[in-house]
Amino acid sequence: MFQNDMDRRMMFAMEKVHKAIEMGNGHTILSTGITGDDARMAKAVVDAGITMLEPNHPAVVLARGYKGITSMHEAEQIRHEITVDQMAEVTHGVRNVVGKDIYITVGIPGGFTEIVPAPLTDEDFMKMAKAGADGLHTHKSSLHDLEELVKSAHKYGLCVDAYIGLPSDRHTFGIPAEKPEEVEKVAKAMESIGTDMIGMMTGMSYEGIEAGQIPPVLKERVCAMVEAVKVPTLAEGGINLDNFRAFKETGVNILVVGTAIDGMAGKAVADAARKFLNI
Repeated sequence: MFQNDMDRRMMFAMEKVHKAIEMGNGHTILSTGITGDDARMAKAVVDAGITMLEPNHPAVVLARGYKGITSMHEAEQIRHEITVDQMAEVTHGVRNVVGKDIYITVGIPGGFTEIVPAPLTDEDFMKMAKAGADGLHTHKSSLHDLEELVKSAHKYGLCVDAYIGLPSDRHTFGIPAEKPEEVEKVAKAMESIGTDMIGMMTGMSYEGIEAGQIPPVLKERVCAMVEAVKVPTLAEGGINLDNFRAFKETGVNILVVGTAIDGMAGKAVADAARKFLNI
């Protein structure tokens, strides 16, 4: 692989990220869930002004009704059964619709801490790059595994966003770090191995966070991460219209929103259907 070519590819990708953050005066939205894997919905949020998208394999489980799954918790149990080829197809479709200026990061089997072996090959990274992904959305639970993934992704011009989680989280969605000083240490280590963006899992979106606020202990952890690194930072999990301002106050750059928009979209469709039924 011609590494300079791939370095330039990543540079252009990160320019999209920094532009999105600058346009939002230090903050932006990364839209996931139905808006990440359904090209029609992806176009809708892009038309509204969002410039970062995230298709991922558990969301595709829900979108396709795979094995009759209807909840995110259930989807996480079998997400590894979605193939890299399927995620490449989803990504290619979204890219065709939203254009080249939108940053797309993709969750693929093997990029998370999977419950069954899901090895990634060089061909898999190549497929995602060719499909139009700018980066990979990852949730590895060890620095060693993350470093291996970062090296392979960078080889094919893919940026990497990775996350810090709690040891007690319902699912393993990142490198565990509980106290703020632990978060700071882990975030710096993630940055040192080349992670392009570093995020905090803030509580599973289907469990929720109190309306209008975030718990003080969570705020301390997010702030510790933000202050520890120079790369763009993310927060994911339970972010909605009630609490997103509280998240912004932490200084985090990118708010990952999925379930909240999914819920709004579902309600809008149901309301529209009722109107037709009542005519």
